[in-house]
Amino acid sequence: MTELLAGPIAARHTALGATFAEFGGWDMPVAYSSTGAEHDAVRTSVGIFDVSHLGKALVTGPGAAVLINDTLTNDLGKIAPGKAQYTLCCNDRGGVIDDLIAYLVSDDEVFLVPNAANTAAVVAALAAAAPAGIEVTDQHRDYAVFAVQGPQAPAVLEALGLPSDMEYMAFADADLTVDGARYPVRICRSGYTGERGYEVLPRWADAGPVWDALIAEVTARGGLPAGLGARDTLRTEMGYALHGHELNKDITPVQARSSWAVGWHKPSFFGRVALLAEREAGPTRRLIGLKANGRGILRAGCPVHLAPGLPVIGECTSGTFSPTLKAGIGLALVESLAGLKPGDEVTVDVRGRAVACTVTTPPFVESHV
Repeated sequence: MTELLAGPIAARHTALGATFAEFGGWDMPVAYSSTGAEHDAVRTSVGIFDVSHLGKALVTGPGAAVLINDTLTNDLGKIAPGKAQYTLCCNDRGGVIDDLIAYLVSDDEVFLVPNAANTAAVVAALAAAAPAGIEVTDQHRDYAVFAVQGPQAPAVLEALGLPSDMEYMAFADADLTVDGARYPVRICRSGYTGERGYEVLPRWADAGPVWDALIAEVTARGGLPAGLGARDTLRTEMGYALHGHELNKDITPVQARSSWAVGWHKPSFFGRVALLAEREAGPTRRLIGLKANGRGILRAGCPVHLAPGLPVIGECTSGTFSPTLKAGIGLALVESLAGLKPGDEVTVDVRGRAVACTVTTPPFVESHV
């Protein structure tokens, strides 16, 4: 059995009473108090997540930005240096190897944040496509990542002298001073919760003091440390895709309603031919949102039927109890021929019990990014 990887501040999570679980090959904090309390803290005040398991990679050399634009789906030409962009790395069939964030530093430098389990695959795909003079470096354990999310997130950064007044998906480099010591950090106004927030990236070796400074300001405002449990309920309420659920090597961005992250007019990107063909023909299946009409918590893998006793038309890719709505919600990949539209009712088989659900268009709650 492969030993799970540990983040840079695992001992601090243990001291805070965190429970842990495996995620992407890493031993990750799931909750410190309760997922509901942590979820509510992010929606109403502020929460801090340690997501240092996320991958990091650096692409450098003359034309680095051109390489990224020629390989990943989104159009990097639409943003300027100092901005970040959600994008996809696809295979030849249009399936998604990974979804990731690309930070455009300059024409000759792009910093990438892929998902933990897919970092090596993304680095390998880009390195194979890179011409001479461009280096693709895996920096997975060179940097930590702390997500500060919620209405009070700007106040947390301002109290520490860090920049917070930036556009969505903009980033800046700064120094955090703690007890006279200076720690360089990269800050991006992004996140995975639907609230205003920031992802703070210190060097791996500096993770401890940076976390201590951030969490002190978070808790001073009534906020909480939050684990992957709350991260999942928050992102599901927003309808955000999770790789391995709504996106994978067999699920395309067209099926997952992520076509907005594809630069359709670009002449080149991984999977372009297959994705153009699918877009023209129309996908055979599409992602929808579901809200349980009564009691019932949807889970990934639950079959979806038009009505009890009728054939399966798809399955849930994600599901949870929404602490905000006090109801079961989920995402499901269903046959396009079913012709479902918002307001229609379907049945989800939850462990042998038929749960009536209404088809919705995410987000399930209002976005405040």
